[in-house]
Amino acid sequence: MKIFVKKISAEKIGELGIDKWPVWWTSPAAEFDWFYEETETCYFLEGRAEISVGGKKTGFGAGELVVFPKGLKCVWKVIEPVKKHYGFTDLSSKV
Repeated sequence: MKIFVKKISAEKIGELGIDKWPVWWTSPAAEFDWFYEETETCYFLEGRAEISVGGKKTGFGAGELVVFPKGLKCVWKVIEPVKKHYGFTDLSSKV
């Protein structure tokens, strides 16, 4: 499964309404298994993390929009505490 990662501008965040989405954050140095029951788009406000899928790692952090596809099973590794907006939609075609 492909994970979409792209740096986007502050103007685009407002244009897409991402700044109105709920906010989620983690504690430092967390590692946990995760399964996406539905597609989730996140915009990272702070921090840095990576996910592993079948041995392949994808990293992302502050200023990036990430789309996790429905059905993705992965291991999250929080490198720096994460604060992000999240929504259950796929915005990859709009950025």
